[in-house]
Amino acid sequence: MKQAILKFLADLRFAILMLLLIAISSVIGTIIEQDQAIEVYKLNYPVTDKIFNFLSWDVILFFGFDHIYKTWWFTFLILLFGISLLTCTTIQQVPALKIARRCQFFRSSKQFNKLKLSSFLAEYSFNKILVHLKTNNYSIFQQKNLIYSYKGLIGKLAPIIVHFSMILILFGTFVSALSGFKAQEIIPKTETFHIQNVLNTGQLTQISKTSARVNDFWITYSKTSTINQFYSDISILNNNGSEIKRKTIYVNSPIIYNGIKYYQTDWNLVGLRLKKNNLLNYQYPLVSLFDQADKFWISWLPLNNNFLNLKEGFVILINSLQGYCSIYDQLGSFVGNIELNENSKINFPFSLIDIISSTGLQIKMDSGIPLIYTGFGCLMLSTLISYITYSQIWIVYEQKMLFIGGNTTRATLDFELEFFKLTN
Repeated sequence: MKQAILKFLADLRFAILMLLLIAISSVIGTIIEQDQAIEVYKLNYPVTDKIFNFLSWDVILFFGFDHIYKTWWFTFLILLFGISLLTCTTIQQVPALKIARRCQFFRSSKQFNKLKLSSFLAEYSFNKILVHLKTNNYSIFQQKNLIYSYKGLIGKLAPIIVHFSMILILFGTFVSALSGFKAQEIIPKTETFHIQNVLNTGQLTQISKTSARVNDFWITYSKTSTINQFYSDISILNNNGSEIKRKTIYVNSPIIYNGIKYYQTDWNLVGLRLKKNNLLNYQYPLVSLFDQADKFWISWLPLNNNFLNLKEGFVILINSLQGYCSIYDQLGSFVGNIELNENSKINFPFSLIDIISSTGLQIKMDSGIPLIYTGFGCLMLSTLISYITYSQIWIVYEQKMLFIGGNTTRATLDFELEFFKLTN
């Protein structure tokens, strides 16, 4: 019973079935939005309009299609596939490698009939044949009138490395699913923050209590006023608030500390600091307005600091972080532009001190990423090794005749040419 189960798990057809089920599940997880609120699925997959007369929001929630990669059945498929690979490696690939390393002498000329290439020589130079084999990097073993030689044994390692690399990738994915997390934060510059807005976590995830500070945020623009890049100056702080690491991050260049990566993803404007009559500083909030792909922010500045009074005041409109904003009166008429620290030359009693910006950070931890990258590296290595041909040549001296034959795993034409030169 035990042997039957092991053979079933090591069967290539079983491994292909598991891989196919994992691929189908991954496709479903790509099509259906993951880790969204229930209202999103009710809106996009209503019961009254089922997809393929089957798929609706209640079916999605029942089978866990809203979080496929964290369901028990997806984890079970990965475990079965990993066990299949491990079993196949243990009871098939490793023994095959051990057999390939052994000296497999042919004892009679009849055994040559089973080979792809074979010949017999009445006239020959035994020494020249051995020198030719040695020149072509064959390992030679001799027992009286019997010769066995092979080369390219390392090519037999390729299937084992493939299985090992896939197990590493699966295990790394499993570790990331159990211990990883992803969070998003919108932080005004100069503010200190902790990880709070967590989007998803694994069953064994522990959120770090490390705090960080956004020292500064800025944007670089091209000559046509389009955005080139976002930058955030981030400091990682210890429990006493002292800086232990600092880096200026931008898109695809995060700061990493204890396996946690802080990515630059978004930005926003939250307020303006203005000075009135060169005496008092005021901070006014900005409200975001969106027009297709463009961002705009607007604020109302009452002359008497009464925000309910819309009769006397100014409207400020800003659409970038280039250091200026546009001023309109209460009737919507354009008054002029004002720049940072500029003495106003227009009929406007304020001077612009600062534009308060905030940076959008995506914070994530994938503990299994090193294992996944190592697995893919081994997979590429196995692809290269698999091109190394494993070839075998047997020679038997019998009744004053030299019988010679050989087999190869790939590159049959090259081996035939090599065999022809040998017998020639």
